[in-house]
Amino acid sequence: MNNQTTIVCVSEDSAAHQVVSRFGQLLEKITGFSIAQQPEAADNAIVFSLDAKTGVPDEGYHLVINEQQVKITASSAAGLYYATQTLRQLWPEEFDSENPPRQNFRWQALEIHDAPRYRWRGAMLDVARHFFTIDEVKRYIDYLAFYKMNVLHLHLSDDQGWRIEMKKWPRLTAFGAQQEVGGTTGGFYTQEQYLELVQYAADRFVLVVPEIDLPGHTHAAMASYPELSCDGRSRKLYTGIDVGFSSLCYQKESTFAFIADVVDELAAMTPGPFLHIGGDEALSTPREEYVGFITRIQQIVRARGKRMIGWEEIAQARLDSTSVAQYWSNPQHAKDAAAQGAKIILSPASLIYLDMKYDSTSAYGLNWAGFTSVEKSYRWEPDT
Repeated sequence: MNNQTTIVCVSEDSAAHQVVSRFGQLLEKITGFSIAQQPEAADNAIVFSLDAKTGVPDEGYHLVINEQQVKITASSAAGLYYATQTLRQLWPEEFDSENPPRQNFRWQALEIHDAPRYRWRGAMLDVARHFFTIDEVKRYIDYLAFYKMNVLHLHLSDDQGWRIEMKKWPRLTAFGAQQEVGGTTGGFYTQEQYLELVQYAADRFVLVVPEIDLPGHTHAAMASYPELSCDGRSRKLYTGIDVGFSSLCYQKESTFAFIADVVDELAAMTPGPFLHIGGDEALSTPREEYVGFITRIQQIVRARGKRMIGWEEIAQARLDSTSVAQYWSNPQHAKDAAAQGAKIILSPASLIYLDMKYDSTSAYGLNWAGFTSVEKSYRWEPDT
């Protein structure tokens, strides 16, 4: 890679050209060279070729590096993008530092055939208990994309805070977003900021799946609007870490008007097909009411043209085949959901909850799901 290297995109696809253009800009940033984009392949070029007839699986790519060229072939723009992430992983580490050396470098000659084993490769970020700024979330998205993850599950509400602006219910953020765990200052995203995050993720082939946790984990919502609770009493914001003590009021029809408004606004801001409705640890909601909640929320989500995702407990209700259950603790719930024809997302807490302590000597983290090292998570095989 030197100041004579060019970049080529053999495709008329606009998304492919966007991938190539952004990779060229990154190369210019780290090397200091002016990288020309040429219409045809030549020696000393990085050649991107998009061809649906190549037989390369969707999101996959074929990468060949030799003395003359770097050649990438894919059947989708996502495949081209993931090839660029592999090229990043192959160049010297110092080129990803804040102050790259801005000089020539060489990739080793190789050939790679790569494609994902799983269509859904997600990670959750809990911005409700601990708020993260727009720039911090973007950095998280960058990491996901670098490791070829393609879903950001954004946990936007919990007992400790409500993090997304709702035009019809402004106190959710005006009051409900003020704090976070430990009592420190919270925050929220305007709808414009959320749309910015969604687009930023989409540019990196990451799908944003927003979660509003219902009917439990709703203390911040009830503190903002006491009428959402059955007793209607005023509540202070909660900054602890206990779970299972809050629940919206099933007996009030106004509760479902609230849910419909929230789903309306969130669906309008979310181009992807999924909305996550939580559904976990609703320990203070009677089972019959919980089933009624999930049944009606599923209908509300479907009526907005979206597919409902919920934590595994939603399997206690009657699910339709468009809904998705996210397994985290109880295998029976996952089996019950699958028996109803629902898809399953695997998120076993004992294996891939990265906020668990590594071992008994770890100063930070939790241990309710056991100790979880990075190696343990890395070696997890979902097929088993």
